[in-house]
Amino acid sequence: MERLIERGLFASRWMMAPMYLGLAVALVILVWIFLMELGRFVLIVPVMTVNDAILGVLALIDLSLAANLLLIVIFSGYENFVSRMDLMDHKDRPEWQGDVDFSALKLKLVASIVAISGIHLLKVFMDVGKYPADQIRWMVIIHLVFVISGVLLAAMDWIANHAKSLKYRKAAPS
Repeated sequence: MERLIERGLFASRWMMAPMYLGLAVALVILVWIFLMELGRFVLIVPVMTVNDAILGVLALIDLSLAANLLLIVIFSGYENFVSRMDLMDHKDRPEWQGDVDFSALKLKLVASIVAISGIHLLKVFMDVGKYPADQIRWMVIIHLVFVISGVLLAAMDWIANHAKSLKYRKAAPS
């Protein structure tokens, strides 16, 4: 009975696969939005100001970072929680694929969120006249919360890894 329960629980990891497929659909949507944004950007080139150019580029970078984040979550989430991808011999396989554990995934996720938040904040600062001071204040506060959360998460991860290495050093025979 115990073995049957364990096999059932282990097989339940496949319930995550549709979620990763859904994230792949979200990636397609982001590509579509990117192309639409790029089209709008190209159309205003003849009348573009420096601020328009910077804001347009920042919007494209923002979408690119979100897409990169999705890929990292899809690949590493699938490999960590569902099944290994048997693509070792594929010439285009990302170097980091298979090496991103849950801890590294959390740090990459937080770093991406901080970068995306920073880009949004930079876009606001480029066109500060459009936004009320209260909204800008809240955006800065939220960004700082993301930054502090990222630093604390990295510190906790460092402490945990440092404690593990100390434990292994003590357990290893000299």
